[in-house]
Amino acid sequence: MKGWLVIAGLGPGSDAMVTPEVTQALAEASDVIGYIPYVARIAPRPGLTLHPTDNRVEMDRARHALALAAGGARVVVVSSGDPGVFAMASAIFEAVEAGDPQWRALNIRVLPGITAMLAAAARAGAPLGHDFCTINLSDNLKPWAVIEQRLRLAVEADFAMAFYNPRSASRPEGFARALNLLQQTCNDARPVIFARAVSTPDEVINVVPLPEARPEMADMRTMVIVGSSRTRVIAREGAPYVYTPRSIPK
Repeated sequence: MKGWLVIAGLGPGSDAMVTPEVTQALAEASDVIGYIPYVARIAPRPGLTLHPTDNRVEMDRARHALALAAGGARVVVVSSGDPGVFAMASAIFEAVEAGDPQWRALNIRVLPGITAMLAAAARAGAPLGHDFCTINLSDNLKPWAVIEQRLRLAVEADFAMAFYNPRSASRPEGFARALNLLQQTCNDARPVIFARAVSTPDEVINVVPLPEARPEMADMRTMVIVGSSRTRVIAREGAPYVYTPRSIPK
């Protein structure tokens, strides 16, 4: 097949955080497919067709991209952050497994991007400097009971935690439940980082002790990082530095 499919991460927001590898793939593409705000970041040019779609049609988007590539198109499917982190790479491969057997012969590449989690951590210091986990707090694709179980186990393991999709207008109660669980089970003042719109002009970084964390401090543009019991805060003029030591005394 002459066509190919690239699944690319556009980073957390700033064009400066788009990798050269992704920039090159976009320059060679005949078609770009993705969620409306992500496709809006791609500059139109002759020979390029943009296909913006709604956020809740991931599998339709994946099948469309695969069909275009099978027909000879050079397709880039764009996600924010990294396409393999709660994004389109998984949806593409799910469609390949269940779809047209010819799709398995396609040249499919996943190009990594800078995740919101890593960009937020870098702004704050090094809160993910030791063992950590990442949890998507959206219950659109999994039941809340699974999220709660994973939160409890992460606290038991004393991981630092990074939360994607903490609080939307349609389901604000989920993050409140998550915070309540953490405040009860951690029972300490470990730092919580609220990093909103990292790398954009709207960026805001706020660090508070866990007992002072409130649901309204987050929205869907916010990455929330909760430290482990060993995460440290270095007070200074202006925003503090937050880091988790790399070692645990034996």
